Amino acid sequence: MVGVWQDAEAVAFEQVLGRFERSTGATVTFTSTAGADLATVLDERLAAGDPPDVAVLPQPGLLRDLAGSGHVRPLETLVGDTVRRDWAPIWQRLGSVDGELYGVWFKAAHKSLVWYSIGAFEQAGVVPPDDLAGLTSIADTLSAAGIAVFSVTGASSDAWTMTDWFENLYLRLAGPDRYDALAEHRLAWTDPTVEETLRTMAELLAPSNVTAVAGPDTTLVESVATVFSTAPAAAMVMEGDFVPGVVAATSTGDLGVDVDAFAFPGRDVRDRYVVGGGDVAVLMSDSVGGAELIRFLATPEAASVWAGLGGFVSPNESVDLTTYPDPTTRRIARTLIEAGDGFRFDLSDLHPVSFGGSSDAGMWLELTRFVADPSDTAGTMARLETAASIAWAP
Repeated sequence: MVGVWQDAEAVAFEQVLGRFERSTGATVTFTSTAGADLATVLDERLAAGDPPDVAVLPQPGLLRDLAGSGHVRPLETLVGDTVRRDWAPIWQRLGSVDGELYGVWFKAAHKSLVWYSIGAFEQAGVVPPDDLAGLTSIADTLSAAGIAVFSVTGASSDAWTMTDWFENLYLRLAGPDRYDALAEHRLAWTDPTVEETLRTMAELLAPSNVTAVAGPDTTLVESVATVFSTAPAAAMVMEGDFVPGVVAATSTGDLGVDVDAFAFPGRDVRDRYVVGGGDVAVLMSDSVGGAELIRFLATPEAASVWAGLGGFVSPNESVDLTTYPDPTTRRIARTLIEAGDGFRFDLSDLHPVSFGGSSDAGMWLELTRFVADPSDTAGTMARLETAASIAWAP
């Protein structure tokens, strides 16, 4: 088996595999790409005639590529009924190509969270908001109280955090249909919905709302640490469920005591949207062991092993929420499940890498520049559209 998980994630997944081995008598060798590009690793193994039995892929695009080239096996007869029962339709579609099921989404990433300092909120007399208007209101209250509202990342290597800001706002302001169209470049980046989103983003992340600690070279870890502290330099930081893990060794704040999280609010209090990512398991050989491992990974038992260890959220609706080790993670898992078809995969990951995953062009570059200087909204939109058109050109 091959996947991108390493360090603590790989250790946790080995415990999942240990449960499978004890119940079947099989032996599984898990190989981490250790930071190397998974697509390249798989291409090399396929060229050598040595594909893994199972791979775990972090992008729907890679799943589509492998299915299109015939390198992954259809899973309908193996786990089709299970997936239809336990996964929301959006996850079923993300695991399918041309209506054929090829993947089981084992792990999800919830990237629609706002982590906040409980002490800063109490000092300003505010509580987590129910909608976007409420988020703007508490930002104004915090700022008026002399408390920096948001901590953001400035380092080019972590500029993807700006795409997460845009994606969360765009899904809530423009809706899922336009989000899908923008993700496939069927909607131009010069559309009025993009302008509304950029203006809202500029309002929330105005210089007066951002901590002075957040400079042009501020890393993700540094931006998070300013909030995960007993003496926070900012009240909020927006990022995914993985945030506590990135500052586990340096944080002075305790989860649930000093810091907590609320769901990124929508335009309406009834909105249940989540932007995120995930890891999908696919079968790359005809081995009996590989097929049985896929079958196991589709069970709530498999997901519960990692869920109980922390640092993990499952899109499997049959996983008992009490399995998660703390109230915050349980709430995160519940909002992911409750989102249902309101879940959307990270928009930048759905675009070609040259537009959605490069620090030198496209979304990373233009959105970071825009937040630093939001005076040229029209120019930002035009540059995004030009870069997207180049990236999507045949």
